[in-house]
Amino acid sequence: MAFFKNQFANVVEWEEFRDDMIFWKWSNREIKKGSRLIIRPGQDAIFLNNGKIEGIFRDEGDYDIESQIIPFLSTLKGFKFGFNTGIRIEVLFVNTKEFTVKWGTKNAINIPTPQLPGGIPIRANGTFNFKVDDYISLIDKIAGVRDSYLVEDVRLRITSILDQLLMRWITREGRDIFNLQANAFEIAKGIREDLDMEVIDSGMTITGFNIMSFSYPEEIQDMINKNASHSMVGDLSRYQQVSMTDGISSGKVKGGGTTSDMAGMMMGMKVANEIVKNMDNNIKKSSDGIYTKGDKKPNFCPNCGEETTGANFCPNCGQKLI
Repeated sequence: MAFFKNQFANVVEWEEFRDDMIFWKWSNREIKKGSRLIIRPGQDAIFLNNGKIEGIFRDEGDYDIESQIIPFLSTLKGFKFGFNTGIRIEVLFVNTKEFTVKWGTKNAINIPTPQLPGGIPIRANGTFNFKVDDYISLIDKIAGVRDSYLVEDVRLRITSILDQLLMRWITREGRDIFNLQANAFEIAKGIREDLDMEVIDSGMTITGFNIMSFSYPEEIQDMINKNASHSMVGDLSRYQQVSMTDGISSGKVKGGGTTSDMAGMMMGMKVANEIVKNMDNNIKKSSDGIYTKGDKKPNFCPNCGEETTGANFCPNCGQKLI
């Protein structure tokens, strides 16, 4: 027994702890007589033997491995520290906290819309939350071949499919592409469920997903703002008229006469077009002919359809024409 007294008593603990580390594996060293296990707050210690779970210890504290840990291990509980070599075992330390990760679209997502056939490039950003909840799946899929795993590894995995999910949920159910923020909660809820299915086989769960904001190209955002301020959402021709008017009144449309005259001429043409449209709207239709509100006599009798030839009464049926 004196031999073991002089042996170095290993301290089994998370030696490379980082806040952004999901798990870390203590391995390839002997656990000898007198070894101790230290579990800090927010950590679980999983004892592994040949890749299989021997025991899980969740309470923080300082434990004597021989007397307080070994008796609870499934296949090693009968092991007695009486050999010079001790035993080799792996201990997986898992960070039990919920992680919060910022995300943002790497590239703009081109969302198709009837208003702009080429689509609208949209960016988004927010946060997602996750935590480890299944140690068996975690070991089978990740910890079995890795000694550590970082939050950045999960972030990269999530963002690699996030663009596709944003596209799916933004274009769903005919949402207003120009007012996505109003639907941010529903979009985020759908994405969270899809992401949870993506990582569940790795022993993790997505506990939250939030969209902080959507952003449009500057020119699109300007159009949205002007449309909102003038109550003209979706009316592109009126937006163009207002933009031209704003440009002239603010002095942004200048040019020593030529440019401003051109702008004025364009505005005049637009006003003239509107007048023509209004006149067209005053056209009245009869069952057999068309005449305008200003005409005194129709070309065809509204009663029998006979050509009137400019008479005051229909030559066929006698219908009064004025």
